[in-house]
Amino acid sequence: MRHRIAGAVALALGLLVVCAPLRAHHGGSDYDTTNLKTLKGTVTEFNWSNPHCQILMDVKQNDGKVVNWSVETLAPAVLKRAGWSPQSMQPGDQVTVTVAPSKRGTPVGTLRKAVLASGKELTGGYIGEQEQPNP
Repeated sequence: MRHRIAGAVALALGLLVVCAPLRAHHGGSDYDTTNLKTLKGTVTEFNWSNPHCQILMDVKQNDGKVVNWSVETLAPAVLKRAGWSPQSMQPGDQVTVTVAPSKRGTPVGTLRKAVLASGKELTGGYIGEQEQPNP
């Protein structure tokens, strides 16, 4: 009987340890979804991986300073349904992205849409979102 109780406690603790990180996954509260920002720049890296794809890009500011932005997207499966592929962006590509920027003022944002140099527009994969960028 003692072994059964000890086994049940061990199982419960094991599940708690495994499930706690899943519950800790971040939300979007760090991003300003009411004041979207449009960025034009050069892709330096495009990571197609779970849990989120990521676009790293150099953006030239009005003062000439180049800032490396990190743009988080949704999961690859969601982007694929929205028309993306691992080849959608390559280092050196010129892109225009609309992001919900970090509320902290850091060069980080979450993607709403991307316009490739060819003019092809790719959405961020968010269902029903009709937000428009503020200039």
